Formats: sequence, C-alpha cells, structure tokens
Amino acid sequence: MSHGHGHGHQHHHHHHPHDASSLPPALDLSVSDGELTPSQSSRRSMLRRAGLLGAGLAAGSVLGGAEQAAAAVAGSAKGHGDRGGRYLWLAGDHHIHTQYSSDAKYRVLDHVRQANAHGLDWMVITDHGSETHARIGVEKVNPDIVAARERTDDTLVFQGLEWNIPAAEHGTVFVHPGKNEVAVLKEFETSFDGSVRKASGNSPANEALAIAGIDFLAEQVRRRKVKDALFLANHPARKGIDSPHEIRGWRDAQPRIAVGMEGAPGHQAGGLPAPTGPGAARGIYDGNPGADSFAAYPLESYRTWGGFDWMTATVGGLWDSLLAEGKPWWITANSDSHNVHADSAVRGPGGDFATDGRYADPVYGGGLNLGDTDFWPGQYSRTHVGAASFSYQAVMDGIRAGRVWVDHGGLISGLDARLRSGGHTVTLGDTLRVRRGAAVELVVDISLANGPNWSQFVPVLARVDVIRGAVTGPVADRDVFTTPDTKVVKSFEVNRSTGTVRLTYALGRADRPFYVRLRGTDGNRTAVGVHGAAVDPAGPAMDVIGDADPWKDLWFYSNPMWVLPA
Repeated sequence: MSHGHGHGHQHHHHHHPHDASSLPPALDLSVSDGELTPSQSSRRSMLRRAGLLGAGLAAGSVLGGAEQAAAAVAGSAKGHGDRGGRYLWLAGDHHIHTQYSSDAKYRVLDHVRQANAHGLDWMVITDHGSETHARIGVEKVNPDIVAARERTDDTLVFQGLEWNIPAAEHGTVFVHPGKNEVAVLKEFETSFDGSVRKASGNSPANEALAIAGIDFLAEQVRRRKVKDALFLANHPARKGIDSPHEIRGWRDAQPRIAVGMEGAPGHQAGGLPAPTGPGAARGIYDGNPGADSFAAYPLESYRTWGGFDWMTATVGGLWDSLLAEGKPWWITANSDSHNVHADSAVRGPGGDFATDGRYADPVYGGGLNLGDTDFWPGQYSRTHVGAASFSYQAVMDGIRAGRVWVDHGGLISGLDARLRSGGHTVTLGDTLRVRRGAAVELVVDISLANGPNWSQFVPVLARVDVIRGAVTGPVADRDVFTTPDTKVVKSFEVNRSTGTVRLTYALGRADRPFYVRLRGTDGNRTAVGVHGAAVDPAGPAMDVIGDADPWKDLWFYSNPMWVLPA
C-alpha cells in the first residue's frame, strides 16, 4: 500500500476523493508521531487506546470472496474469484443531519469535526428530503461538504439525503463523490421523494414509485453519471410502515443498490431518564400502529430491544427470514444526529429556513440541552466496514459486500470473524462453498474495549452468542417475518474488558446451506427472546420508555456468513 500525500500540514488539499491508496496520517504508521499535527496526534492516541492501530486496524485476514449466498440460493448474483488480502476496518455513520434539515441545527463542519474526534473514518450527510431541500438544499449543502473534504484527510465525507420512501419510512441514499453528485441527488429527490411527490400513503402506486426510485439510482450508475450509489432503510420498525414485502421488493429490484437497513436506530440518548435526560424512548421508538402500518406487526415491534430495532433484535425474526432466503441484507448502526444531548448550541438568530434552505449557524445557548435525544457521530453508535483501502469506493464496496459489524458504546474495539473449512476461509458477508459433508469451523478474534468510552468507563464484554439459521430458499409469502430454523446455538462467557480473546466453535459437517451471525452483550439487561428460550435464552430486553440509559445496555452485532455445500 502506498502513502501518496504529504504529512506536514493540517490541510492536505491534494487529498482527492477518488484516491484509493492513501491512508490518513493518523492511521499511517509510516508517519512518525512527531510529524503529526496536534489534532492528528490526538486521534492517533485515541485509536491506540482503543486498540484500533496495528493488528487491530486490519483485523480481517480473508481468503476468498464468493459474492453472496443469493448467488446459489436465489440465483441473483454471480460470485467473484478468490482474493487474498487484509481489510481496513473503517468506522462510520451513514445517517447525519445538519442545518439544511428543518429539524436540525449543526454545520457540516461541526459534524465532521466531531466524527473525526470520535474516531470515525467515513460519514454521510443525509439531510431530510423535502420540497425546500429538493429546491435549493441539495446544491447549497454541497460546497460545505466539498470544503469539509478539503479540510480533513482523516474522514471520508459522502453527500446523501434521507429519502422519504414512498409508502414507507425513511432511508439513506448516497452516491460516490463526483461532478454529478448534486444533479443526480436533486433529480432523485424531485422525482421520487414521498414528501415532495405527496406519495407517503400506503398504496400500490406509491410502492411502485419507491421501486422506480431505486431503479433510477441503478440507471445513474449504469450510465456512469455517478460512480456508485447505495440505499439503506432507516429505523425500519419505528412506525410499522415498512412491510416485509416492501423490504423484499427494494432488495430484489436492485440488490447492488438496496443493500440493508439500520439494525439499530439513532436517537439513542432519548432513553436517558429525566431530569438529566429526555425521559423518552431509545431511538424515539415510542409509537403505536397507524393507518399505514403493516397490520401483522405485533405491538412490541414499535420498541427497541437493547437499543436495536425489533427486526434485527428478534432471533428468528424479520432479518433472519431474509437471511434464510439467502438474500444479502445487511445491518448498520447510526447516530441520526440532529440535536445532541448535553450540548450547549442553539440555532443562530435570523434567517428563514423556507427561503434560505438552511438555518443560521448555531451559537452558544448558555445552558445544556438535556432534553435532546442524540449523540455525535461515533460517540455511541459505530458501523465498522471492512474496506480494501481508505477510499470512498472501498467503503461502498465493503458495505455492499456485507463486511460490516456494529457496536454501541465501544463495547469492543475490533472483530475478526471467519468461517473456515480445509484451506478455505471467508469473513463477514461472504459464502463458504464446501464439499457436502465437509467440517466447518467458526473462528472469532475480538479486540476488547482496552480503554474508556465516551461516557468514561471501560465496557466489559460479558457474553458472545453464535446464531445459526438454515437457508431454506425463497418464501411463498413475501410478507413473512419469521423463520423457524434460526436460534442461538452457542454462548461464550467472556467477562473481560481488555486484551483480545479468540473463540472457536465447530459447526459440524455441512450437509445443507446455513448462515451464522454473531451478537455480544455487556450482560446488564437480558430477557428470553420473542420466540422462547429454546430459540434465544438471553437476548436483549425491550427498552423501557423513560428509563433506558443506553450506556447501561451495550451490544454488538455482526452481519452473517453463509455455508453452501455442493
């Protein structure tokens, strides 16, 4: 790996968004500590304390890159050849709001500075789709994003938007930086946003408009208007309006564009008890079924479970029902940062959002905003992506491939999960193709917390669960949200907070397709899972509205790996 840019200045204006080889100075160990600026030195020190430099940074040693289980099970993708190499596990956040959103207040630069300070390597600015944003917001925020890219070598800054999905909830849409990023996002929002098009209600026509929007993104990539584009569903169970068939429809329409959903929503500080917190719900998951909600969803689906969305937190639930089909569908965890808990900023005076497309720059408000529900990007939630290089395309490729694990509160610092059989090894998101009857082993290396998180304590990883499910192929009922053959098959007691731990588990001889995913917890709050103790004896507990301190209930989740015998 080459290191092509200089290291002696605060701002490296020649760091181009298409450069696929350079590392930021704080991560580049060929740059001595003495060559770093104060901010870069501070970031390197933080990464060292968290165990994220050296071996911890490039923890994923992989051999093999078969595309996804759907390649064989559903025939929807072609595998690519084996590739050796080590991945950079880059932490990020794809759901962040600025003063260009009608319910937020911070500058782009504020979020970039905070993301950088909290150890993020990539981020996506996702202001709300709206008539005002479609009219002037998309182009107005772009110079701020471009300027932020020029001011940092440490954090990749994507431009995106939060799509009001027709007939459904919100979603992140973002594109690879380039000359057409504004034009493509503006056309997409104007043509396909549910709010702009007055297409929010539950109807076949609106569902079709959502599919058309995803198809549009794929067409822009095909025509090379933008180098790449991705869509992920945000807080999918919050209102109950993302039906199972809609989720399947998005994914099946363009599986290279529609790739996943937030496994854990933002607004995690919402659960902090009053009077020092909002006294509300984690994720602002405090609703009930409405007119457009999917009627079969149970009432408990409208709450978070250990801070995670019910679709993800339920073993044998909706996420598992997709994985059991062999459909690649990945999870993430993000801040959804609008207004940060215990921050002292308020919107600046003057200005008019409807006219200007933005609020005035924030100013000091004179007190702490204890009723606000958010954390800064990277302060609590992190999405870790296995990337082949420090570049925009490598992050997008890693997300698309499912090389992703997520954590809350710095519960762990690094995760290297592999399936192996004979001389073949795969990592998160991959498929291990084996001869029928071959023995398969799971090997998990975990870098523990190794230092205090942003709430100033060192988290203790109490337990790691191995969750296994049979791959049964496409479902007849596209609104199914359960699968009977997924359960916790092994739990490892860890009860440590520093150093590293290796866990190995023999999965037996492979005679049928299956997948494996991981989950870990600090053990502070657990409950028998929705489908009973035989399926999930000690899963996350449903969060209590008004009394759900997120720092006292920490989890990590990984995306799956498949085994496909032939």
